[in-house]
Amino acid sequence: MGKKQIWFEVEENETIEQCLERMKKEGYMAMGRKEEPVFHVVNGEPTYLRQKVKFKGILLEE
Repeated sequence: MGKKQIWFEVEENETIEQCLERMKKEGYMAMGRKEEPVFHVVNGEPTYLRQKVKFKGILLEE
């Protein structure tokens, strides 16, 4: 038996809808969402790069 809940991260080359579809294909339903900013250092200064989006997937019982 697999995990009952797992975090799915939206990859850089996919949309939120594609991530949700990937979760559904693996048998999970989104039950939570969190976002974190991603920074990198340019000339010694932290600079915003992108937003990291994750969904908490709950295993669907069949």
